[in-house]
Amino acid sequence: MSNEDQYGGGAGGGYGDIGGTGQTRTRLPDSPSDPYGTPRRTPRASRSLVTVVGVVVLLIAAIAFANQSGDTPTPPPADTPPSPASTTATGTRPVDGKNGTIPKGFAHDEQGAQSAAANYAVSLVSADILKPQMRRQIVRQVFVADKVPELEARLDQAYGKAFLDQAGLDANGNAAQGLTYISRTVPVGAKTTRYADSTTTVDVWCTGAFGTAGVGSTNPVSNDWFTMTLTLRWADNDWKVESFAQKDGPAPVHTDRTASTAEEIAKAATEFGGFTYAR
Repeated sequence: MSNEDQYGGGAGGGYGDIGGTGQTRTRLPDSPSDPYGTPRRTPRASRSLVTVVGVVVLLIAAIAFANQSGDTPTPPPADTPPSPASTTATGTRPVDGKNGTIPKGFAHDEQGAQSAAANYAVSLVSADILKPQMRRQIVRQVFVADKVPELEARLDQAYGKAFLDQAGLDANGNAAQGLTYISRTVPVGAKTTRYADSTTTVDVWCTGAFGTAGVGSTNPVSNDWFTMTLTLRWADNDWKVESFAQKDGPAPVHTDRTASTAEEIAKAATEFGGFTYAR
């Protein structure tokens, strides 16, 4: 992977087509019939004897699109164990170009699809996705063109004033003065669950840090583990997202490491740049 100091703009985030997480979450109304509905926050118990109180933005969404590709990808045999090479980094540079801060120009093969999915997961679970202007740029750069108008409208509705108020952010998705909103997603690995030249589905296993750092914050930054499933379509000579969803885990055993101060976390989020991810 190559270091990109400005990559991801300081991840954050969400799922709802976007993801993020936290230690304690407040449930928002769900609409079982609307996959674009308001993102929900799931309560999660602390592993210690003391409950950490806070609202951490977890943007969970299963984007269901009406017009799927006509191709029928062939799923890999479920009873065949993966080869050792399936979890080994290839060392191949993923792309040479960028569209803003988001990599572009992925190879038209399975490896390119996995690299694209990993990099898109970082953008879709970033703090920028909560900022209206940045969200429009991300959606237009990452998604296939025919899904953009509907998706923009749905996300604007999902991440409206009520959502931002509960996350402690203003109308522009920014934290109050003296506070730093953090949503940094780190792909741990990726695997293809089905592949065809025109449509591919990739699972990306992620971890990250999500919440608001600073004195007086009611949304402490915490860690989470989740898996994003992205359906990609080959369009405009690149892999683009057609739909995606998120689920919790797999999560390793939590250690009792002493948490850093809010100031240390905020400093780390601004000083440590992100990466471009390769399969």
